[in-house]
Amino acid sequence: MLPNLLEAKKRTSNKVKNYKYIKDDRYKEVGKNKTYYIKTYGCQMNVHDSENIKALLEEMSFSEVDNMEDANLILLNTCAIRENAHNKVFGFLGRVKHLKETKNVITGICGCMAQEENVVNEIKNKYKWVDIVFGTHNISQLPRILSDSINNNKQEIEVLSCEGDIIEDIPVKRDSKYKAWVNIMYGCDKFCTYCIVPYTRGKQRSRNPKDIIREVEKLIKDGYKEVTLLGQNVNAYGKDLELNYYMGDLLRDVAKTGIDRVRFVTSHPWDFTDEMITIIKEYDNVMPYIHLPLQSGSNRILKLMGRRYTKESYLELFNKLKTISNVSITTDIIVGFPGETEDDFKETLDVVNTCKYDSAFTFIFSPRVGTPAAKMKDDISLDTKNERLQRLNELVNKYANLNNQKYLNKIVNVLIENKSNKDDYLMGYTDTMKLVNVKCDESYLGKIVKVKIVGVKTWSLDGEIV
Repeated sequence: MLPNLLEAKKRTSNKVKNYKYIKDDRYKEVGKNKTYYIKTYGCQMNVHDSENIKALLEEMSFSEVDNMEDANLILLNTCAIRENAHNKVFGFLGRVKHLKETKNVITGICGCMAQEENVVNEIKNKYKWVDIVFGTHNISQLPRILSDSINNNKQEIEVLSCEGDIIEDIPVKRDSKYKAWVNIMYGCDKFCTYCIVPYTRGKQRSRNPKDIIREVEKLIKDGYKEVTLLGQNVNAYGKDLELNYYMGDLLRDVAKTGIDRVRFVTSHPWDFTDEMITIIKEYDNVMPYIHLPLQSGSNRILKLMGRRYTKESYLELFNKLKTISNVSITTDIIVGFPGETEDDFKETLDVVNTCKYDSAFTFIFSPRVGTPAAKMKDDISLDTKNERLQRLNELVNKYANLNNQKYLNKIVNVLIENKSNKDDYLMGYTDTMKLVNVKCDESYLGKIVKVKIVGVKTWSLDGEIV
């Protein structure tokens, strides 16, 4: 079953179906005495998908290893957002092929790249040694797909090009004991001209609020301190439901569960409501951190991108968000979109100078096969794109550092979550999503503690327990 770009683009009024995952005991010993290794690329949604995949494999009796050289099964959970991610996956496949030639190892590709028609055709024709390929819509079918490949000793490709349904209760093996991803919706209907996500993730479909609250309440019982509500465009949550229940309502109800920290990503400026801002202000456990993609500061380019907002409306929303006490705002920016002039780029720099973001993810435009932007005339040289990216990054770094400097000698709450790269330090994040390296012992893991900031860098802070 191969992916089909035209089918993936369709949007109908068909009602989204909700299913519950049911474990199939026929596959419970497929992985007995076998190990698995997953390499994950891309966004938080992919990271959470990998948590589901790990749990499914462990239901099949596989056990996880940290090195692919020790694995009997190697899976690449892929990202399709940029060409760089594509190249990394195909580069990594070269290493996997070499390993497969020296030992009996099962190999597979899943995620967003697996939903792309041209990618799967290439795998089918040039990478016949890849054993399984499955997409974002049928993760729950992994046990059957993997078992079929092993039993039939042939390549199994099963990718659904559909609007998508919702499957509840897929098992999950979380990477953290203290912070959890919680999907609140899937897919996207925005169809920004540069973006492949609506094709790889299906139409916008929201989970029932009761199922989300039930998941959060279980996480609280399991000792979790923080949840991040996930979606391609979380602000649009509920618009496809017939409940008159939207993102503001969900934020309020998740906050009322009493969990220590609530975050949400990613936001589209188009759907950010005043009610959401009110909820963030009203509830101390809704963190004052907003990721608000700009993409471009030029109205002409924003129109070509299909973003459906203007620089002026974006800045109006930004100023509303700045009324939230101690708020931290980050963004995404694309450089070198087809037709971007120097004046267009300067407008982007103007917005960055106005907003002074806490940080930004910046990228050179990457054409994705099948999207409208891929067909636009792109006559900007790579040198020009790189030069603009460098100028933008210098500005972003400047404001990131200045914003961090404000924390020096302040006392902040930090959720200590893991070992730091620095010897004798642990790491965690403030409510405003600032990375802090804290000199303390492991007894503090999983606790929200008061920390005095004693050192400042552009991308991290150093602190001491108060």
